[in-house]
Amino acid sequence: MKKFLTSLLAVAMIAGSLATAMPTAKADGGRNAAAVGIGLLGLGVGAAIASQQPAYGYGGGPVYYAPRPRCYWEQQPVWDPYLHAQVYRNVKVCPGY
Repeated sequence: MKKFLTSLLAVAMIAGSLATAMPTAKADGGRNAAAVGIGLLGLGVGAAIASQQPAYGYGGGPVYYAPRPRCYWEQQPVWDPYLHAQVYRNVKVCPGY
């Protein structure tokens, strides 16, 4: 309720400042005033909706996720058929995968 009143007060302050700062121009049959009024009403409704807590299940406490195991490079012996010898190649080792 406190957030709603705060947002309502903010909307009222913005509306008051806009009403005093707007120069008087052609009335156009009241269309400009209606557009400003509807815009301010939409701003107030949007602020009221945005200030409420979501009711669709974002609650819950913090969750701990274990860090993924790190991969590392290691030299392992590999038989090379072209050289007919055992050579050492860099191999990526990822424990746990």
